[in-house]
Amino acid sequence: MPSPFNPRRLAFGAAKRFIFEGRDPETVLERIAGIDRYGNILPSTSILSENLMSRSRDRILANLDEMYTEAFERAKAAGDQSQMASLDFAYRREQLYFEILLDVRDALERR
Repeated sequence: MPSPFNPRRLAFGAAKRFIFEGRDPETVLERIAGIDRYGNILPSTSILSENLMSRSRDRILANLDEMYTEAFERAKAAGDQSQMASLDFAYRREQLYFEILLDVRDALERR
């Protein structure tokens, strides 16, 4: 039976809300890509400079660490070895995913 707590789904949902909240998704994606729906290249002032990239790499990874540490401590207190092993693997996997996403974000900022 799958766990009701899916950290990847929660992270992507939070990212989606963070990027698209109060904005037209199609317009946001056009600006991120730098090309409008007709294939025209947009000016370099994009939505990315509108405070979408405000969190530092260290803060994001610290939040991830805090979230998994709390869950790991709960599993440890309950003596659930399988949950502890699962959380350990999930933490390392999510950390890798976030590092890749942050690398992409840094590349977009330099663009």
